[in-house]
Amino acid sequence: MKVLAYTGTKQTEIRDMPLAEVTEGQVCIDVHQCGICGSDMHAWHGLDERRVPPLILGHEAVGTARNGCFAGQRVVINPLMGCGSCSACTSGFEHLCASRELMGLRMPGAFAEQVIMKEDNLTAISDGLKDRDAALAEPLACAVNAAQLAIHNIPDRDASVHVIGGGAIGLLAAMVFAARGFRYIHIAETNALRRDMLAKAGDFIAYDPRDAIPNSGHIDIVLDAVGSGRTRAAASAMVRPGGVISHIGLQDNEPGLDTRRITLQQIHFTGSYCYSKLDFTEAVQLLEDGKITGEGWAEIRDLEAGVQSFIDIHDGNAPPKIILRI
Repeated sequence: MKVLAYTGTKQTEIRDMPLAEVTEGQVCIDVHQCGICGSDMHAWHGLDERRVPPLILGHEAVGTARNGCFAGQRVVINPLMGCGSCSACTSGFEHLCASRELMGLRMPGAFAEQVIMKEDNLTAISDGLKDRDAALAEPLACAVNAAQLAIHNIPDRDASVHVIGGGAIGLLAAMVFAARGFRYIHIAETNALRRDMLAKAGDFIAYDPRDAIPNSGHIDIVLDAVGSGRTRAAASAMVRPGGVISHIGLQDNEPGLDTRRITLQQIHFTGSYCYSKLDFTEAVQLLEDGKITGEGWAEIRDLEAGVQSFIDIHDGNAPPKIILRI
Protein backbone atom coordinates (compact mmCIF):
# COMPACT_ATOMS: atom_id res chain seq x y z
CA MET A 1 0.00 0.00 0.00
CA LYS A 2 1.07 3.60 -0.59
CA VAL A 3 2.07 5.56 2.49
CA LEU A 4 3.68 8.82 3.53
CA ALA A 5 6.55 7.66 5.72
CA TYR A 6 8.49 9.69 8.26
CA THR A 7 12.07 8.61 7.49
CA GLY A 8 14.22 10.96 9.57
CA THR A 9 14.49 14.47 10.98
CA LYS A 10 12.63 16.80 8.59
CA GLN A 11 12.29 13.96 6.10
CA THR A 12 9.21 12.24 4.68
CA GLU A 13 8.73 10.29 1.49
CA ILE A 14 6.10 8.33 -0.40
CA ARG A 15 6.74 4.60 -0.06
CA ASP A 16 5.10 1.23 -0.63
CA MET A 17 4.76 -0.67 2.64
CA PRO A 18 2.85 -3.81 3.64
CA LEU A 19 -0.26 -3.70 5.80
CA ALA A 20 0.01 -5.52 9.11
CA GLU A 21 -2.18 -8.57 9.66
CA VAL A 22 -5.65 -7.91 11.07
CA THR A 23 -6.18 -9.78 14.35
CA GLU A 24 -9.31 -10.49 16.39
CA GLY A 25 -11.14 -7.33 17.46
CA GLN A 26 -9.37 -5.23 14.84
CA VAL A 27 -10.72 -3.57 11.70
CA CYS A 28 -9.00 -2.69 8.45
CA ILE A 29 -9.99 0.78 7.29
CA ASP A 30 -9.62 2.28 3.82
CA VAL A 31 -8.41 5.77 4.74
CA HIS A 32 -10.09 8.68 2.95
CA GLN A 33 -8.43 11.64 4.66
CA CYS A 34 -6.05 12.27 7.56
CA GLY A 35 -5.01 15.59 9.07
CA ILE A 36 -1.46 16.65 9.94
CA CYS A 37 -1.24 17.23 13.69
CA GLY A 38 1.20 19.38 15.65
CA SER A 39 2.51 16.17 17.22
CA ASP A 40 3.29 14.86 13.71
CA MET A 41 5.32 18.03 13.17
CA HIS A 42 7.03 17.49 16.53
CA ALA A 43 8.13 14.05 15.34
CA TRP A 44 9.18 15.41 11.93
CA HIS A 45 11.41 17.91 13.74
CA GLY A 46 13.11 14.97 15.48
CA LEU A 47 11.84 16.02 18.90
CA ASP A 48 9.83 12.92 19.85
CA GLU A 49 12.00 9.97 20.82
CA ARG A 50 8.92 7.74 20.97
CA ARG A 51 8.35 8.06 17.23
CA VAL A 52 11.22 6.17 15.65
CA PRO A 53 11.61 6.34 11.86
CA PRO A 54 10.75 4.79 9.53
CA LEU A 55 7.19 5.24 10.77
CA ILE A 56 3.80 6.06 9.30
CA LEU A 57 2.49 9.07 11.20
CA GLY A 58 -1.08 10.39 11.22
CA HIS A 59 -3.99 9.82 13.61
CA GLU A 60 -6.74 12.31 12.61
CA ALA A 61 -8.48 9.99 10.19
CA VAL A 62 -11.75 9.13 8.49
CA GLY A 63 -12.32 6.15 6.22
CA THR A 64 -14.46 3.14 5.38
CA ALA A 65 -14.33 -0.04 7.45
CA ARG A 66 -13.67 -3.26 5.54
CA ASN A 67 -14.71 -5.75 8.20
CA GLY A 68 -16.39 -6.07 11.59
CA CYS A 69 -19.69 -4.56 12.69
CA PHE A 70 -18.96 -1.33 10.77
CA ALA A 71 -18.12 -3.09 7.48
CA GLY A 72 -18.97 -0.83 4.54
CA GLN A 73 -19.61 2.21 6.74
CA ARG A 74 -17.66 5.44 6.98
CA VAL A 75 -16.04 5.80 10.38
CA VAL A 76 -13.90 8.23 12.32
CA ILE A 77 -11.04 6.82 14.33
CA ASN A 78 -10.40 7.50 17.99
CA PRO A 79 -6.65 6.81 17.89
CA LEU A 80 -6.17 6.78 21.67
CA MET A 81 -6.15 3.38 23.38
CA GLY A 82 -6.04 2.60 27.09
CA CYS A 83 -5.57 -0.75 28.79
CA GLY A 84 -9.28 -0.86 29.63
CA SER A 85 -8.85 -2.20 33.15
CA CYS A 86 -6.96 0.35 35.26
CA SER A 87 -8.71 2.88 37.51
CA ALA A 88 -8.28 5.64 34.91
CA CYS A 89 -9.91 3.58 32.16
CA THR A 90 -12.76 2.26 34.31
CA SER A 91 -13.58 5.77 35.57
CA GLY A 92 -13.81 7.30 32.08
CA PHE A 93 -10.34 8.87 31.91
CA GLU A 94 -8.78 6.54 29.36
CA HIS A 95 -6.49 9.33 28.21
CA LEU A 96 -4.76 9.22 31.61
CA CYS A 97 -4.07 5.47 31.46
CA ALA A 98 -0.42 4.74 32.29
CA SER A 99 -0.36 2.20 29.44
CA ARG A 100 -2.08 4.40 26.85
CA GLU A 101 -1.07 4.08 23.23
CA LEU A 102 -1.73 6.27 20.20
CA MET A 103 -1.96 5.31 16.58
CA GLY A 104 1.05 6.79 14.77
CA LEU A 105 3.18 6.80 17.91
CA ARG A 106 4.73 3.34 18.02
CA MET A 107 2.19 1.63 15.79
CA PRO A 108 1.53 2.54 12.13
CA GLY A 109 -0.57 5.64 11.56
CA ALA A 110 -3.07 6.75 8.93
CA PHE A 111 -0.99 8.56 6.31
CA ALA A 112 -1.60 5.40 4.33
CA GLU A 113 -4.14 3.82 2.03
CA GLN A 114 -5.17 1.48 4.83
CA VAL A 115 -4.80 1.37 8.60
CA ILE A 116 -5.75 -1.10 11.33
CA MET A 117 -7.58 -0.08 14.50
CA LYS A 118 -9.52 -1.73 17.34
CA GLU A 119 -13.22 -1.91 16.54
CA ASP A 120 -14.05 -0.28 19.88
CA ASN A 121 -12.24 2.86 18.72
CA LEU A 122 -14.44 3.46 15.69
CA THR A 123 -17.52 5.68 15.38
CA ALA A 124 -19.86 5.45 12.41
CA ILE A 125 -20.78 8.79 10.82
CA SER A 126 -23.68 9.97 8.70
CA ASP A 127 -23.60 10.36 4.91
CA GLY A 128 -24.05 14.10 5.36
CA LEU A 129 -20.80 14.64 7.24
CA LYS A 130 -18.00 15.60 4.86
CA ASP A 131 -14.71 13.71 5.07
CA ARG A 132 -12.93 17.03 5.62
CA ASP A 133 -14.98 17.78 8.71
CA ALA A 134 -14.95 14.20 9.99
CA ALA A 135 -11.14 14.31 9.93
CA LEU A 136 -11.35 17.11 12.52
CA ALA A 137 -12.98 14.86 15.13
CA GLU A 138 -9.76 13.98 16.96
CA PRO A 139 -8.28 17.48 17.29
CA LEU A 140 -11.75 18.81 18.10
CA ALA A 141 -11.99 16.29 20.95
CA CYS A 142 -8.73 17.71 22.32
CA ALA A 143 -10.20 21.19 22.11
CA VAL A 144 -13.42 20.07 23.83
CA ASN A 145 -11.41 18.76 26.79
CA ALA A 146 -9.24 21.89 27.07
CA ALA A 147 -12.23 24.25 26.87
CA GLN A 148 -14.31 22.22 29.31
CA LEU A 149 -11.55 22.27 31.93
CA ALA A 150 -11.63 26.08 31.81
CA ILE A 151 -15.43 26.31 31.73
CA HIS A 152 -15.63 24.09 34.80
CA ASN A 153 -13.98 26.90 36.79
CA ILE A 154 -15.56 29.87 35.00
CA PRO A 155 -18.96 28.94 33.51
CA ASP A 156 -20.09 32.57 32.97
CA ARG A 157 -20.76 32.95 29.23
CA ASP A 158 -19.93 36.67 29.49
CA ALA A 159 -16.36 35.78 30.51
CA SER A 160 -13.53 37.00 28.28
CA VAL A 161 -11.61 34.24 26.49
CA HIS A 162 -8.18 34.62 24.91
CA VAL A 163 -6.71 31.73 22.95
CA ILE A 164 -2.96 31.84 22.36
CA GLY A 165 -2.15 30.25 19.00
CA GLY A 166 -4.31 30.13 15.90
CA GLY A 167 -3.44 26.64 14.72
CA ALA A 168 -6.07 23.94 14.51
CA ILE A 169 -6.30 23.28 18.25
CA GLY A 170 -6.49 26.96 19.13
CA LEU A 171 -9.12 27.70 16.50
CA LEU A 172 -11.16 24.62 17.37
CA ALA A 173 -11.04 25.58 21.06
CA ALA A 174 -12.35 29.04 20.15
CA MET A 175 -15.13 27.34 18.19
CA VAL A 176 -15.99 25.14 21.18
CA PHE A 177 -16.25 28.20 23.43
CA ALA A 178 -18.50 29.84 20.83
CA ALA A 179 -20.66 26.71 20.56
CA ARG A 180 -21.00 26.76 24.37
CA GLY A 181 -22.32 30.33 24.25
CA PHE A 182 -19.22 32.42 25.00
CA ARG A 183 -19.28 35.74 23.15
CA TYR A 184 -15.99 37.53 23.82
CA ILE A 185 -13.30 35.43 22.18
CA HIS A 186 -9.88 36.67 21.05
CA ILE A 187 -7.20 34.62 19.28
CA ALA A 188 -3.55 35.67 19.46
CA GLU A 189 -1.65 34.65 16.33
CA THR A 190 1.61 36.02 14.92
CA ASN A 191 1.13 34.53 11.43
CA ALA A 192 -0.69 37.06 9.22
CA LEU A 193 -1.91 34.36 6.80
CA ARG A 194 -3.62 32.53 9.63
CA ARG A 195 -4.99 35.71 11.23
CA ASP A 196 -6.97 36.49 8.09
CA MET A 197 -8.51 33.01 8.15
CA LEU A 198 -9.24 33.12 11.89
CA ALA A 199 -11.22 36.33 11.62
CA LYS A 200 -13.42 34.71 8.95
CA ALA A 201 -13.84 31.37 10.74
CA GLY A 202 -16.14 32.74 13.44
CA ASP A 203 -17.09 35.72 15.52
CA PHE A 204 -13.55 36.05 16.84
CA ILE A 205 -11.08 38.91 17.16
CA ALA A 206 -7.73 37.74 15.78
CA TYR A 207 -4.79 39.92 16.78
CA ASP A 208 -1.00 39.99 16.69
CA PRO A 209 0.23 39.69 20.29
CA ARG A 210 3.51 41.35 19.32
CA ASP A 211 1.60 44.62 18.92
CA ALA A 212 -0.48 44.57 22.11
CA ILE A 213 -2.56 42.21 24.24
CA PRO A 214 -6.09 43.60 24.72
CA ASN A 215 -7.12 43.93 28.37
CA SER A 216 -3.99 42.14 29.59
CA GLY A 217 -4.14 41.29 33.28
CA HIS A 218 -7.94 41.23 33.28
CA ILE A 219 -8.77 38.21 31.10
CA ASP A 220 -11.02 35.54 32.61
CA ILE A 221 -9.87 32.51 30.59
CA VAL A 222 -6.57 32.05 28.76
CA LEU A 223 -6.09 28.91 26.69
CA ASP A 224 -2.48 28.30 25.67
CA ALA A 225 -2.52 26.23 22.50
CA VAL A 226 1.19 26.83 21.84
CA GLY A 227 2.84 25.77 25.06
CA SER A 228 6.20 27.55 24.94
CA GLY A 229 8.07 29.38 27.68
CA ARG A 230 7.09 32.68 26.06
CA THR A 231 3.39 31.84 25.81
CA ARG A 232 3.31 30.56 29.41
CA ALA A 233 4.82 33.87 30.51
CA ALA A 234 2.23 35.72 28.44
CA ALA A 235 -0.64 33.64 29.84
CA SER A 236 0.60 34.28 33.39
CA ALA A 237 0.50 38.03 32.78
CA MET A 238 -2.74 38.11 30.78
CA VAL A 239 -5.08 36.28 33.16
CA ARG A 240 -6.97 38.12 35.89
CA PRO A 241 -6.80 37.26 39.61
CA GLY A 242 -8.97 34.19 40.11
CA GLY A 243 -8.94 33.45 36.38
CA VAL A 244 -8.07 30.25 34.52
CA ILE A 245 -5.18 29.13 32.34
CA SER A 246 -5.90 25.98 30.33
CA HIS A 247 -2.60 24.69 28.95
CA ILE A 248 -2.76 22.28 26.01
CA GLY A 249 0.28 23.25 23.90
CA LEU A 250 3.45 21.16 23.99
CA GLN A 251 5.99 23.19 22.04
CA ASP A 252 8.70 23.10 24.70
CA ASN A 253 9.40 22.77 28.41
CA GLU A 254 11.17 26.09 28.94
CA PRO A 255 10.61 28.32 31.99
CA GLY A 256 7.97 31.03 31.74
CA LEU A 257 5.08 30.17 34.04
CA ASP A 258 4.82 32.80 36.79
CA THR A 259 4.00 30.50 39.70
CA ARG A 260 4.33 33.35 42.19
CA ARG A 261 1.56 35.37 40.51
CA ILE A 262 -0.52 32.23 40.03
CA THR A 263 -0.28 31.55 43.77
CA LEU A 264 -0.75 35.12 45.04
CA GLN A 265 -3.68 35.77 42.70
CA GLN A 266 -5.25 32.31 43.11
CA ILE A 267 -5.19 31.63 39.39
CA HIS A 268 -6.36 28.19 38.27
CA PHE A 269 -3.80 26.44 36.06
CA THR A 270 -4.74 23.16 34.42
CA GLY A 271 -2.96 20.94 31.97
CA SER A 272 -5.06 19.37 29.23
CA TYR A 273 -4.06 16.14 27.49
CA CYS A 274 -6.09 14.53 24.72
CA TYR A 275 -9.69 13.64 25.62
CA SER A 276 -12.04 11.10 27.16
CA LYS A 277 -14.41 8.98 25.09
CA LEU A 278 -17.19 11.38 26.10
CA ASP A 279 -15.16 14.32 24.73
CA PHE A 280 -14.67 12.43 21.47
CA THR A 281 -18.40 11.69 21.26
CA GLU A 282 -19.21 15.37 21.82
CA ALA A 283 -16.73 16.36 19.12
CA VAL A 284 -18.34 14.05 16.56
CA GLN A 285 -21.78 15.41 17.48
CA LEU A 286 -20.65 19.03 17.05
CA LEU A 287 -19.45 18.11 13.56
CA GLU A 288 -22.59 16.12 12.73
CA ASP A 289 -24.75 19.07 13.82
CA GLY A 290 -22.74 21.45 11.63
CA LYS A 291 -21.85 23.67 14.60
CA ILE A 292 -18.16 23.32 13.75
CA THR A 293 -16.69 22.83 10.27
CA GLY A 294 -13.35 23.24 8.51
CA GLU A 295 -14.83 25.61 5.94
CA GLY A 296 -12.33 28.30 4.95
CA TRP A 297 -9.41 27.15 7.11
CA ALA A 298 -8.83 23.40 6.60
CA GLU A 299 -7.06 22.75 3.30
CA ILE A 300 -7.25 19.39 1.48
CA ARG A 301 -4.14 18.16 -0.32
CA ASP A 302 -3.32 14.84 -1.97
CA LEU A 303 -1.08 12.39 -0.13
CA GLU A 304 1.65 13.02 -2.70
CA ALA A 305 1.75 16.64 -1.51
CA GLY A 306 2.44 15.47 2.03
CA VAL A 307 6.20 15.93 1.79
CA GLN A 308 5.80 19.59 0.80
CA SER A 309 2.98 20.06 3.32
CA PHE A 310 5.27 19.33 6.26
CA ILE A 311 7.73 21.87 4.86
CA ASP A 312 4.99 24.48 4.34
CA ILE A 313 3.79 24.10 7.92
CA HIS A 314 7.36 24.42 9.17
CA ASP A 315 7.88 27.57 7.07
CA GLY A 316 4.61 29.18 8.20
CA ASN A 317 3.10 28.97 4.72
CA ALA A 318 0.08 26.90 5.67
CA PRO A 319 -3.46 27.36 6.96
CA PRO A 320 -4.40 26.22 10.49
CA LYS A 321 -4.96 22.69 9.20
CA ILE A 322 -3.78 20.62 6.24
CA ILE A 323 -5.66 17.37 5.64
CA LEU A 324 -4.19 14.78 3.29
CA ARG A 325 -6.51 12.97 0.90
CA ILE A 326 -5.36 9.38 0.46
